[in-house]
Amino acid sequence: MTGGARRIWVTRASPGAEATAARLQAMGLAPLVDPLLEVRDLSPSLDLAGVAALAFTSANGVAAFARLHRDRDRPVFAVGERTAKTAREAGFATVASADGDVQALAGLILGQAERLDGAVLHPSALEPAGDLVSPLVAAGLCARRVAVYETVDRDPAPATLAGLDALEAVLLHSPRAARALSRWLAERPAPGLRALCLSAAVARPLGTLVQAGGLGCVMSAPHPTETALLGLLAP
Repeated sequence: MTGGARRIWVTRASPGAEATAARLQAMGLAPLVDPLLEVRDLSPSLDLAGVAALAFTSANGVAAFARLHRDRDRPVFAVGERTAKTAREAGFATVASADGDVQALAGLILGQAERLDGAVLHPSALEPAGDLVSPLVAAGLCARRVAVYETVDRDPAPATLAGLDALEAVLLHSPRAARALSRWLAERPAPGLRALCLSAAVARPLGTLVQAGGLGCVMSAPHPTETALLGLLAP
């Protein structure tokens, strides 16, 4: 770690946390990787009969599905480029990215609905952050979800909590991570800390903390991509 570098807390689960840390280092920043969440694979029975395409709202969903099933022939719809990249690296040849959020992904799928001869399967978290299936079904498309992983809370290291005053910002990629941070800062206020969030939905659980003096400020990325999120750290 470079002395005097701006220290940024990375709260997302591994292995995404390490990828984010590498980007921060390339920017000349000093990442502190201490996830507030942990990803655990589930073992559902996967039946792909009648499934025309797969839809993923996270790289974790792609990775968990890839460990469960060998199929790589079906086209993939991904919420953003990082998820799309993970799908390509897993061996999927036909991958389309919505480059946005769950709503954008639903729009991408519906825009190609006429080409789909079958159902859309959404391998997801046990408790997904957004509802992809409902708008697809409401539009007349056959779609269903299967949980392939779960995200559980993880306690930060005592050293992280003791050193909050030395951190410039904390990065938050999900509403669940924001809720976890809110609980910790309610007990250990950090009025000088900036919370940088992937979207307005991620930032929402932190609103009352700022008013109570438990957090310095909350900012949302102008677009729900990590590139836009890291852009908030520009000098």
